[in-house]
Amino acid sequence: MGKVLIADDNRAVQSALELMLSLHDLQTICASSPADAIACVEREPIDLVIQDMNFAADTTSGDEGVALFRELRARDPDLPIILLTAWTHLETAIELVKSGAADYLSKPWDDDKLATSVKNLLALRKARTANRRVVLTRSRARTQLTTQYDLCGVVYESDAMHEVVAIACRVAKADVPVLITGPSGSGKEKIAEIVQRNSAVRDGPFVRVHLGALPAELVSAELFGAEAGAYTGANKARAGRFEAADGGTLFLDEIATLSLDGQVKLLRTLQTGQFERLGSTQTRSVKVRVIAATNVDLRQAIKAGQFREDLFYRLNVIELKVPALADRSEDVAPLARSFVDNAHRLSSGAVDALETYVWPGNVRELQNCIRRACLLATSAEITAADLGLAGAIVEPRPLEEPDKDTIERLLARHGGVVAAAARELGLSRQALYRRMEKFGIDIPQ
Repeated sequence: MGKVLIADDNRAVQSALELMLSLHDLQTICASSPADAIACVEREPIDLVIQDMNFAADTTSGDEGVALFRELRARDPDLPIILLTAWTHLETAIELVKSGAADYLSKPWDDDKLATSVKNLLALRKARTANRRVVLTRSRARTQLTTQYDLCGVVYESDAMHEVVAIACRVAKADVPVLITGPSGSGKEKIAEIVQRNSAVRDGPFVRVHLGALPAELVSAELFGAEAGAYTGANKARAGRFEAADGGTLFLDEIATLSLDGQVKLLRTLQTGQFERLGSTQTRSVKVRVIAATNVDLRQAIKAGQFREDLFYRLNVIELKVPALADRSEDVAPLARSFVDNAHRLSSGAVDALETYVWPGNVRELQNCIRRACLLATSAEITAADLGLAGAIVEPRPLEEPDKDTIERLLARHGGVVAAAARELGLSRQALYRRMEKFGIDIPQ
């Protein structure tokens, strides 16, 4: 479960602690002086230290314990250290706890209390180590992605969004249609940009068409072009978006709004690369990579007779599902900061409010919220009140700001479960994460 270093010059204390910890299946190693303790830490991995405050005979100042503590912390800032202290050293122990000691116990100690503290701290240490590996793996993966691909400035922290971006990069060079699904405002167009920018036709045109914004009677002319006189107001021949995108990429947003007649024409063009302008019998050919996007469940639209099944399978060779912002709360703060102009900054209360809000309008709503706050804020610091979010927390919830010792004790008490510790502190999970980062406390997984 873990290896505990007992640093105490009293052999009776060493024996008592060894026996007690062995009953909990814990390995122990003993050191009788600060020098021995440092040597043990250098020689082998130690997961926790229980140290006395005095070692030399006739010494009661506690200075040796302070020096040992600081030396251990300098070598490993995350090493949990429990102080064993006489009542005369209580104030010194409290000061060391504020400096990062995990706990302190007065002699004679309570076996049950000490065993519980040791087990909780070892569990937290294990969680921190595992988290460090996960964070390192994530960091390497994202660095590699940034090195290999053009991510078009996309901002995210969540694993959910990283997976979408990574898949978009991997499939970009494949000459197949891509369907991007997800709620309105979640960032589907940004994913389309990433696919285009990393594709084999990245140097070709990138043409965007918002189908939902076009009148139904003009969609065919917009996509495929029209000859002069093909419809009222068509005074001259004009090329459509497919011709404009020849040799490049065509992004069809809100594909579900396309009429059934338009779907038939689109399907034919996807299958053959051919089409006719409205009012013409001349067949034209193009080479276009199509990316489509929708916030509609196309499978349900097929059942309702509103979308062609054959077109769905033609578009859906690769599907990229962009999650709602509410499902990737880790992205809220970095996105918000990316939207803030150079003249403003977000207060901690504002960030708490942003992370509490559910964002039904997703990234687009968040962007609009920050832009509005930058315009209306009366100072350089944007507060929660400046955001104007109904139902969101407008001030930090805890009555007192928790210090490092309080946070570490609660994490140990809850076995490293951040959500449980956050509830007891009256904070959101993300707000507790920020405070852990501020104090240099690793985030357990």
